[in-house]
Amino acid sequence: MGDATVKTLEGRTANVPSPIVEEEERQPSTRLAALNRLRAPRRPRIWFEILLIAVSYWTYSLVRNAVPEQRAAALRNADWIWEAERSLGLAFEESVNRAVNSVTWLIVTMNYYYATLHFIVTIGVLVWLFRCHSGRYAATRLVLFSTTGVALLGYYLYPLAPPRLMNGHRFIDTVLVHETWGSMASGNFKNMSNQYAAMPSMHIGWSLWCGLTIFALASVPWAKILGLLYPTATLVVIVATANHFWLDAVGGMLCLTFGYALSFSWYGAMPHRLPKLIDGPRRRIWPVRAYLRG
Repeated sequence: MGDATVKTLEGRTANVPSPIVEEEERQPSTRLAALNRLRAPRRPRIWFEILLIAVSYWTYSLVRNAVPEQRAAALRNADWIWEAERSLGLAFEESVNRAVNSVTWLIVTMNYYYATLHFIVTIGVLVWLFRCHSGRYAATRLVLFSTTGVALLGYYLYPLAPPRLMNGHRFIDTVLVHETWGSMASGNFKNMSNQYAAMPSMHIGWSLWCGLTIFALASVPWAKILGLLYPTATLVVIVATANHFWLDAVGGMLCLTFGYALSFSWYGAMPHRLPKLIDGPRRRIWPVRAYLRG
């Protein structure tokens, strides 16, 4: 198909664009416009976000705990991880675990840190983004959700026992010893959670997501410093409580890297480079905004 040829008043011919060609030319631009509309940040809706987070976390927990508890394979993998760390000269988890366990108030604090801040800080950062950085919320949320999603593959493909469940070693299950509820995989809750889903560590994946988000978007120096300290403290806690090897933390970092790569490929920019706010009706400002506005 090509352009149609017609005769003008002067007797000359002129090319008239074919309707079929014009339609073919319009289709790619229409698809691009539709894709750009999907990528454009939208004002988040509170009811949708609450529902999405609730359903997503329920699905994550369901899938994670539905992964078969391959105890023999998990213990073999734990032995392999331990030997790999020893060959690197970095098998320090047992020493840290026993040293911190000797200070009762410190290890009890770490047990409760492990059980609570993982959820509290993550939800707090999501709320802050929702209220103060609506233009960056969807992209940053995509990082978190894709990080968590790819972690499920790790739990399925590489069952791993935490150090506290290894045989023939002197690791201490600090939750059992001090009778605190610092882990869903210990004590009375151990049958509610897959104990052999230690790789990757989402305590590190989520805390690093929180820390980087705060560091990139907060304007006050103390908030940026706390953002960086949070994943650092979390690394100490997961090792001291014998819930993870430090290599599990590396796995969590790799999952987070995937999350940022996916968000960048979809939105064409890192989350903190997107517009801060989306135009819309005036909203009530929460007090926290005065401290963490970016």
